[in-house]
Amino acid sequence: MSFEGYNVEVRDRVKCISGVEGVPLSTQWGPQGYFYAIQIAQYGLSHYSKNLTERPPHVEVYDTAEERDSRPSAWTVPKGCSLSRIHDKTRHTAVRQFSAPENSEGISLPLGNSKDFIISFDLKFTSNGSVSVVLETTEKGPPFVIHYVTSSQLIAFKDRDITYGLGPRTAWSTVTRDLLTDLRKGVGLSSTKAVKATKVMPRRVVRLALRGRGYLDNVTISTTAHTAAFFAASDWLLRNQDERGRLAHHGDAQAGEGFRALEPGWYSAMAQGQAMSTLVRAYLLTRDPVYLNAALRATGPYRLPSEQHGVRAVFMNKHDWYEEYPTTPGSFVLNGFIYSLIGLYDLAETAGDKLGREAGLLFSRGMESLKAMLPLYDTGSGTIYDLRHFMLGTAPNLARWDYHTTHINQLQLLASIDNAPIFRDFVKRWKSYLKGGRAKHNQSPAHRTGIGRAESAVTAGGGAGGGGTGSREENAVRFSSAAETERGLSHSAPLSTHISE
Repeated sequence: MSFEGYNVEVRDRVKCISGVEGVPLSTQWGPQGYFYAIQIAQYGLSHYSKNLTERPPHVEVYDTAEERDSRPSAWTVPKGCSLSRIHDKTRHTAVRQFSAPENSEGISLPLGNSKDFIISFDLKFTSNGSVSVVLETTEKGPPFVIHYVTSSQLIAFKDRDITYGLGPRTAWSTVTRDLLTDLRKGVGLSSTKAVKATKVMPRRVVRLALRGRGYLDNVTISTTAHTAAFFAASDWLLRNQDERGRLAHHGDAQAGEGFRALEPGWYSAMAQGQAMSTLVRAYLLTRDPVYLNAALRATGPYRLPSEQHGVRAVFMNKHDWYEEYPTTPGSFVLNGFIYSLIGLYDLAETAGDKLGREAGLLFSRGMESLKAMLPLYDTGSGTIYDLRHFMLGTAPNLARWDYHTTHINQLQLLASIDNAPIFRDFVKRWKSYLKGGRAKHNQSPAHRTGIGRAESAVTAGGGAGGGGTGSREENAVRFSSAAETERGLSHSAPLSTHISE
């Protein structure tokens, strides 16, 4: 399945990319921000896919302490500061050793790059300190300065200074930052759930400045750094999986009116499945069994019912379903269930018949449920997001066009691995809805014309056709005409670019 269109970091519900963890911090359900496993897995998968589909990045090396590439004259070392080249025994290579008071202008390296904005460097601090990057932007006035500091502070913005905490960094690590994202998240910093929209863009990376005491090596600027982002996500999933293979969500969630709220610590089949998809790709790239073992553990919650801190629900006492939101009663979200199946399939195929046996059985059981229940999500003119209308007796929760296209994209993938006619038939019909198609009506043409006139009268009188807003899950898609539908779709991205959480 194509993931390159996810573009997680640009979403307005992503507060920033954490300087400590290197992964997105979500504000999906609260402005304070928290790590959301689904979003982090999607961040990793998107960069994995982009690494496959895009050209290799252009990388400009600005400084390395190796003798053959050494350019010490490029550095500016103010009075009271020092910069030297030493041999680091742990790295078996030469590195820069620096010392600059925190209240000084710092030791600086000119960069002058106006094409690329991914900066990377190897860093080790022996005191508190910072690495600051000066940016000329599209805004008039002084440049912006992004400070990466040895603290746990998430993000701050004041005047033209943006600050990200990196943590202490007392051991060697590679810091890779997207200056475009860091700039726009800083300028758009908000006390609400959504990052404020901004038009500011970087024009030139002017220079880098060091303060504090420590060591530095391999300063580069590149077009992209997809591999670094992918492994930041993969390693976060490794570190945050518990002994039972579960990834807890630390924000509370309300799936909709009538469902019991999910308290912090809930688990999601979609998170487990997309974590599997991420971890098996990390395994295939590295052949490190730690990633495969983590993916195998991630099947744990599928075995337990939602009320026992698992993710399994049973529809009509017959069909196993893996819940994106393990609500009471069950919500049976379609896209999240299919993502959980894709993760199981990825794992079963990667692990093989013996190690992947359980994942294969869970996948097969889920596919049986999907084939039986898929008709419940077809409205005759679109699709349904979940089954709350059945479980709660409320109005159907119609899928927005982006979710509808996600459903199509998912079924197309399943059709490529299972030749059951139901997937091909539903893909064909659901694609027709994008062009204004409708299921056949059971009344005569004359009767339908009469209904159409009555509906037009209601609309003209400002009745039930009026506007209104709701939550992401509760907004219903309205279909007024085939022409209006096609006009709306003219601004939509291709199927493969639509995302969902």
